[in-house]
Amino acid sequence: MVSLRDLTVTFSGGRKPVHAVNGVSLELQRGEVVALIGESGSGKSVTLRTLLRLHPERRTQVGGQVRVAGRDVLAMPQPELADFRGKVASMIFQEPLLALDPVYTVGAQIVESIRRHEPVSAAEAHRRALGLFERVRIPSPERRLAAYPHEMSGGMRQRAMIALALACRPQLLLADEPTTALDATVQIQILLLLRELQRDLGLSVVFVTHDIGAAVEVADRIAVMYAGRIVEEGTARELIRSPRHPYTIALLKSRAHGSMVRGTQLETIDGAPPDLSALPPGCAFAERCTLATQACRAMQPPTIELTSTHRARCVHTDAAASIAPVIPA
Repeated sequence: MVSLRDLTVTFSGGRKPVHAVNGVSLELQRGEVVALIGESGSGKSVTLRTLLRLHPERRTQVGGQVRVAGRDVLAMPQPELADFRGKVASMIFQEPLLALDPVYTVGAQIVESIRRHEPVSAAEAHRRALGLFERVRIPSPERRLAAYPHEMSGGMRQRAMIALALACRPQLLLADEPTTALDATVQIQILLLLRELQRDLGLSVVFVTHDIGAAVEVADRIAVMYAGRIVEEGTARELIRSPRHPYTIALLKSRAHGSMVRGTQLETIDGAPPDLSALPPGCAFAERCTLATQACRAMQPPTIELTSTHRARCVHTDAAASIAPVIPA
């Protein structure tokens, strides 16, 4: 469904070019869910938006290959790109209050999207919009279709955004931190809803989050990003049970889990992410890594194939195993 080959994304217009994505290669099969995780600024959302070519083209240089459903996204002319967005690939944005148009009702926006891509009447589009609201479990759906975005709660807006993303029956769903602005109870409801819809509709999903716990709930595979590169990739079970990159291990140690003793202090990752306009010649995580050697700082580490599904971009994968946390079953 998705094939990224050596993807690079550089933003210009400031004092220095910002190298936001630096050689990302990733595959997504039909019906599969892949999560991209990492700290803010690691390149997750930039990678996601590149799949729909949403970055301003005058200030963005994109290299490599981006193919979705067999189509070359970077080579598409604008009319074809407009048909592609929404129909083949669709996105759930992080903050629906900003993504939805405030001067139109939510129902009118869904109806417009359906009629843009399919030759149906307004009545038929309205009927489908109502069915979508029922599917994402919005109470009083008929009344909510007539509501403006600001008249809905955060959780209802996010459900409406999911309905809008599914309106034209896309093959690929891109979810950009869809639970960030929600409280914990609503977060788990949205995560369970997304997983249920993915299974029922056979969707392929790329799910972006900084929360490794959320990634485990919804993803088949997880790719860990740091400084615009994928530093570790594997099944959700492999990355939780046997992480082999120091950054993945640091992320796991910095979150709470159910078996922790009350009062236990969480570990933090010392330092700060690197400046993306002046990346070091070696491993970008070296200055924050307890296992780093001079060789790590001198050149980019190779990708080590640990299993057929698990790989890490680090020369200390064996040593990393000794510092990995023990996650209870």
